[in-house]
Order: sequence, then structure tokens, then C-alpha cells
Amino acid sequence: MKKVELLSPAGDMESLKSAVHNGADAIYLSGKNYGARKFASNFDLNEIEEAIKYCHLYGVKVYITVNTLVYNNELAEVMEYIKQIHEFGVDALIMQDIGLIKLVRETYPNLEIHASTQAHNHNKEGLEFFKSLGVTRCVMARELSIAEINSLDVDIEKEVFIHGALCVSYSGECLFSSLALNRSGNRGECAGLCRLPYELLENDQVIDLKEKYLLSLKELNSTENLRTILDSNVNSLKIEGRMKSPEYVGYVTAIYRKLIDKYYNNEEMILTKEELDNLAVLYNREFTKGYINNENNKDIINPKTPNHQGIELGTVLECLPKIKIKLTNTIHQGDGIRLPNGEGMIANFIYNRKDLLVSKGEIGEIIYLDNKVDLDKKGKVLKTLDSHLIKELNNYNLKKIKVDFTVIAKVGKPLIVKISDNINTIVKESIVLEKSINRPTTKTDVIEKLNKLGNTPFILNIANIELDSDVFIPIKEINNLRQQLTKELIHKRENSKREVIVKNNEFSGNSQLITNHFSFLVRNESQLQYLLDKDVIIYTEDYKLYQKYKGPNVFFKTNRVSNKLMELNNENILASDIGAVYKYSKTNNVVSDIYLNVTNKESIELLKNLSVNKIGLSVEIKDDDLIDINNSSNLELLVYGRPELMVMKYCLLNKFVNTDKACSVCHNQKKYAIKGDNKELYPIINNTCISKLLHSKNIDLLNKLDYYKDLGITNFRIDLYDEVASDIAEILKKCSR
Repeated sequence: MKKVELLSPAGDMESLKSAVHNGADAIYLSGKNYGARKFASNFDLNEIEEAIKYCHLYGVKVYITVNTLVYNNELAEVMEYIKQIHEFGVDALIMQDIGLIKLVRETYPNLEIHASTQAHNHNKEGLEFFKSLGVTRCVMARELSIAEINSLDVDIEKEVFIHGALCVSYSGECLFSSLALNRSGNRGECAGLCRLPYELLENDQVIDLKEKYLLSLKELNSTENLRTILDSNVNSLKIEGRMKSPEYVGYVTAIYRKLIDKYYNNEEMILTKEELDNLAVLYNREFTKGYINNENNKDIINPKTPNHQGIELGTVLECLPKIKIKLTNTIHQGDGIRLPNGEGMIANFIYNRKDLLVSKGEIGEIIYLDNKVDLDKKGKVLKTLDSHLIKELNNYNLKKIKVDFTVIAKVGKPLIVKISDNINTIVKESIVLEKSINRPTTKTDVIEKLNKLGNTPFILNIANIELDSDVFIPIKEINNLRQQLTKELIHKRENSKREVIVKNNEFSGNSQLITNHFSFLVRNESQLQYLLDKDVIIYTEDYKLYQKYKGPNVFFKTNRVSNKLMELNNENILASDIGAVYKYSKTNNVVSDIYLNVTNKESIELLKNLSVNKIGLSVEIKDDDLIDINNSSNLELLVYGRPELMVMKYCLLNKFVNTDKACSVCHNQKKYAIKGDNKELYPIINNTCISKLLHSKNIDLLNKLDYYKDLGITNFRIDLYDEVASDIAEILKKCSR
């Protein structure tokens, strides 16, 4: 039976070591650039080489994230970086950019690639596309249930997140941070705008809600549901946390290692209350079992706070002169706490009832703390840092690798000692042995010396000893050979890597007919009717509208989230995810949407080769990045409209507006939006239980059309929201100038 892989995060070397020695089968990490967690410490090239050697020594794989979008002027640099880490022996790259994946597969055909969750892996056709590129694994969208993942019968490895932070938007589909603050989540710079407070508006009126954190999801915790995941067709279980502490990484790894081992040993998979509390105090925003374990949509979010919640410590009974707390949990000196007023502090000094300093307080006791934060409010106290636990977690046992020794000692023949880790075998010969004069060497003597492995990563498993009864082996020789063999085995394990094969292929995509179109995405029938007799292309997401007005200039826009794609042939299609492109481009007239994150010429050539007739460029692409885009391609650029900032399975309207058992908010004809502290209104559109958050304002680049035409862009897209006929007429005037 092939066992599932436990994959742990590492934002620095200490976290990596903690994961290795607490039971990880593989580690994922990032270099200083091109990783989706740019603000983690991450690894420079020297540290990457060291990390790979360290992990390989202990039989742990290393996957490196190169999962950001890449622009043309970065391609040479990122390929040189990939070449270096390939030579270091990286086991796989985790990647998002379809063009870069294509280029790496062409250049390094034996370098394993995993498609990041940033690649929006959520349907069968998307998995088939990546398999066709030679990708060996897809990291599945966190919005999929385990049943949905099991239904994707594509012969490709599947990886799922089991613990840690969740994104409210489908990964790779979020433009909020990018378009609001010029910090791209697709470039590792997410500003976490989903963790900020917002107001919900209905028809421009604020709905009175107690909760303000309308987009802040809880932390995923699969400990109670792990058996179901292990029973599935999933190959790898992934812990989120490249920005978390080494203690967090180590403990969460150890917990899931314990549960996985219990599963394969047919033991009951239960955690103690202490273990559950430890998980919570290390980090939680409250826990959810997540969409993977069929969590209720309304229970996926913690709208009260986006902060770490820790565990309950006790209750404040009095505030002055000191803070008086009745404990429901243990407190140690140095613990971090959060008080009823939301303020946090470290319990540097703990006093008992006699006003004497103590090092800790037990459950049920009354303790006192200095009121350093001017607390004047009674209520619940949380423990957010357990100093005692942190000390314990920093004293983990080092992992040991089992090795077998074989010793052949015959009188008149060289001493032979062999070491094996069941993968590598190293043999050494030494001096010719003589008969013993006084006391012959025994098997016990030899095993005792072989067992002296304390300063190595090895532990003796089996010792096969063949001795003549009268042979004498100088103890120094056994020690020397043991040291030489272990040193060589360390070197061999550290430097285990695949051969680097380099292939220089010329790639040419299919030719395209260059068109000159203005395309309008419409949101309703009246917008479509007004444009029907105009010389424009019309995109609609409403399939009924598409069928009603079907013609050469009307296209059906597929949903960005399409778990099951309908059968379509000889249709005009705006494909909004790579699965739809892969399925429909064979037998339909297909245009690729602006949400496919196309930012470089390699992605353009790939889509051309898939017979895409017009290619939408990413909304994130800047003018400077357009300069060397291949102008022999039929490209489309958004020049007016409100881009979709987020695409969510979570529906905040169902959470905060709907009061019926059968949800009806999609059909009540009311307008909804959220408003942040910046006073900007972000409209919400709901469609088939998928929510979209639109930009607070229209992008308007219509005055730059001539500039873009000079760069070789010949097709321009306008996204409508609530514009009426007179508004559309004004837009058309600007387009015709």
C-alpha cells in the first residue's frame, strides 16, 4: 500500500528542521522571489541548497514554490533560477503560470512540476490540461469537497490542504489586493484585505450587523475528519503555514503524523484534549472543518474577529488595583493573553491571593496581574501564547535513519564493513586480519563499536556479523571504518538528485486571424438588446440569453468556477478557466477570458496552440509589460469596467441577509455591496451560488486606445455593470474616436 504524503511548510531553516524531525515526508518552501508568500523569510540560493541537502539526508522531499505570475522581462531570470535549483536536486516545482510551466517542461523535461492551487484546479478538464503538459500533481482548490475530488478521475496526483489559513476567494482568482493597493496576490504580495472590517449595504443602505469581518474565514482543521480524506484518492496532505513559527509547524506536523500513522496501523484516530488545546493556542481564528469536509457555508467564517483566538484562560473578576482572574486553564509566566477589551499583554508577573509572585497558576485558582493596559472591563480572557508549550516544542528529538551494518572478519583476509540504508550501500575494506594472541574479538565487541552513532543521523537497525572464532580486530579499525562509512553515506544521501536534462525546443503556436473588435460583457438583457445591432462582440454569462440571441457576435461566457462543464459544440465561447479552454477549443470558436492570468508570451503561445482565437490579457498587466508582448497574436485588453476582484464559494448574502431555509438572495432584485474604512463601495453579484466582488470603480483606459494599438493590441473589452443605454452610447462614442 502506497502511503499518503504529509507535506509541511517552511518559511525559514528552523521551521524546515522542525518539520523534518516531527515527521514530514516532504517540505515546501520558496526562494526570495517567485513564491506566493513574499513576506515570509524564505530562502536565498545558498539556503535552498542547504535545505535540499538537509532534507534529502533524512529522506524528505523538497518542493519549491515558483507559483507567481511572471512577466516577459522576467522569463530569462526565472529560468536561470529554476536551472540552479534543478541542479541542487529539488524534487518538484509548485507552479501557477501556465506559460512558465510550458517553458519549463520544454526546457527541463525530467523536472517534476506540481500545479499550484493558484492555478485554480477545480474541474476534470483542468486536470486533464495539466496532465497533457506533463504536470504530475495538482493542488486542488480548497473549495472542493473530498467527494468532488474523488469524482475527478484523471490519472494525476492530487494534493489537498488539511490545516491552516483559508482564502475567501478561489486561489489565483483574487485581484482585490492588486487593484486596490497595487499589491498582487498572484505575485506573492497579498495585503489580506479580506481580514479587514466591512459594512454590508442593501440598496445603498447599511444593514445593521454586530459583526464586521464579513470576509474573514476561520482556520482549517481536519483532525476530526482525516480518516475520510485518507480513504480518498488523494496523494498528499498539505499543511498551510510558511509564515507561521517553527513551533507551530513542528507541532501541527507531529499531530498529523500521529493520526496518519494510527490510520495505517488500524488504530483509533483520536486526539487528547491537551493536544486539541495545543493546536488552538498555537494559532486559530476559530476552527472550521472546511469545504473539503463539507462545512456549512455559513459556518466557514468568523465575522467577529480576524485575529488569533488562542484558548479560554479564565474570567476577569476585578480590574483594580490589579487584574483579578479566575482560571479555567493553566497559566505560566511569560504566557501571552488577550483581555476583555481586546488588548494583549505578556504575563511577566503573576501574583497569588497573598500578593506573592508565582511562576504559574492552576485551573480553578485566582491569580492577579499588573494592569498595564488600563483594563476597566470584566469578561473572558484568552491565552494566545503558551510559553511552557513553546519551550517543550523547541526540544524535539532528532529524526534517526535506520542503517544495517555487515562485518566480515576472516583470519588472513581484509576486514570488510558494509553500511546500507536500504537505498544506498557502501563497502570498505581495511587491514588483513590476524589470529588473536590473547582474546579474540567477539560479535558483542563489534556491535558495541558499530552502535556508536550518537553524533550522526543514523541508528543501528541490523548488524550482520561474520567472524572467525579466533580473529582479532583492532578496535581502532572498526571505529575508523564506521566513521568513514557514515560520512560517505551522509554525503550520498545529501546529494541524491536526478540528472539535469536540458532540451532546447523551438515552439510555435498556431497562427491566428488578427481581429479588431470592441467586446462588451453584459449583465442583463436590456444591455444586450441595445448592443445587438452595433458592430461589437457581446459576452454574456446567462446561457438562456445566449441561446435566445445567438449569432456571430454573441458569445457565451463560461463561469469562472465550473465543476462540471456542459457539452457544447460549434458555439461562440468566452472560456473563463483553463479547463473550459481545454474542453471547448477543440470544437468551438473560443476566446480566452481576461481572468486566465495571461502575463507573458509563453502563455499566449500555449493558448494559440490550443486553438484559442483571441486571448484576453490579465487585468494586472501594466503598460510597460505590454511593450514586448508578441504582437503577432490576437490579443484583447480590458479598457473599461469593474473587474471581478474575488470569486467566492462563500456567500456573505446567504450568511447575513437570507432568513429562509431556501436561499433567495440571488433573485430578489436588490443591489448589495460592502464598504470598507476607505468608504469605497464594492458591489456583490451572486450567480448559481458563486459570489463575485466587483471593483469599487470603473477602470477607464479608453483615452489610451491609440497607444495600445501601437503596441499591437487590436481588441478591447468593456465590462458593463449597471450602465443603461445612454451610458453605453457614451462609451461607444469614445471607442469610435
